[in-house]
Amino acid sequence: AQDARTWYADPALTVGVGVTAGVSFPGNDYASVRYTNTVVAYPGEISLGVGGGTRDITNAAYPVVGQSVCHVGRTTGYRCGTVQALNVTINHGEGAVYGLFRSNLCSEPGDTGGPAFSGGTALGIIVGSSGNCSSGGVTYYQPVSEWLSAYGLSVY
Repeated sequence: AQDARTWYADPALTVGVGVTAGVSFPGNDYASVRYTNTVVAYPGEISLGVGGGTRDITNAAYPVVGQSVCHVGRTTGYRCGTVQALNVTINHGEGAVYGLFRSNLCSEPGDTGGPAFSGGTALGIIVGSSGNCSSGGVTYYQPVSEWLSAYGLSVY
């Protein structure tokens, strides 16, 4: 949730992990959480869904047109395709979001916030889509390198 101040590791909201450190929306579509709980592990890996294992993310980069990209959405799961376009703008009811990239992957409601990556390189976060996975569609992502740069963060 964009207005959340405290973040938790469990659905019962009993294990706090951090606090919101910054939010940028509209214009961009990202936020940063500052971890405050030193007891909880913060692995740098992505779950690939039921039975899919994990993918260790060790760096971040800006995407390139034609590059392979995979994403994991809570609704549609693990999918792979190709980066189609850079510097794309989409319009939400709350305002425009600029500087996104687009893939030929489908996604559906519930997938927003899912990671996009190529191998062990983080590329972006799902912020929207058009179409669906029955008839085809495209997905739009906030580039993760822009967001890391805005907050002075890195992936390692």
